[in-house]
Amino acid sequence: MDRSGDDQWRPLVAALANNRVREAFARLTLGADADEALEGLPPSRRRHVVETMRRAGLITDDLRADGGAFARALAAAPSAPRPTGIARYLSREGRLIGYPSNPDERRELLTLLAARILAPGEILDERGINERLAALTDDVAVLRRYLVDHELVERTRSGTEYALVVDQPS
Repeated sequence: MDRSGDDQWRPLVAALANNRVREAFARLTLGADADEALEGLPPSRRRHVVETMRRAGLITDDLRADGGAFARALAAAPSAPRPTGIARYLSREGRLIGYPSNPDERRELLTLLAARILAPGEILDERGINERLAALTDDVAVLRRYLVDHELVERTRSGTEYALVVDQPS
């Protein structure tokens, strides 16, 4: 592959999107020589397939499969920054994917989630809070219980209404 930068993967994907190139590369990968891999293709199509594989880095100069093209493309691609802090426990869509074992981080995460589902002074019935929690997790009951247990959300004695705790204990 003679490209540099973030788009080094493009010729590789373009090559594999072509049925004839993909088939020839598969044959080479399985040990066929170039003549066997390109069998049945007219000369102009053979040249096109070989050139496409060469541009993508899928073959060596002596027309053997080079599976290292995939590792090189992955190595050249920019990696997404890894989330840190409580962001590690949220998906890209903002859904809960786990709970921190560290109590301080758990409280920080739950405080963030409580603020996402309730505004100060807002009161929700159980159905309303469950709908909002469902946008964050599949296990609504556990998250609701954690929010109440950590005194971030308060529940009426009847258990029918929920509100954000304004003066949260330290």
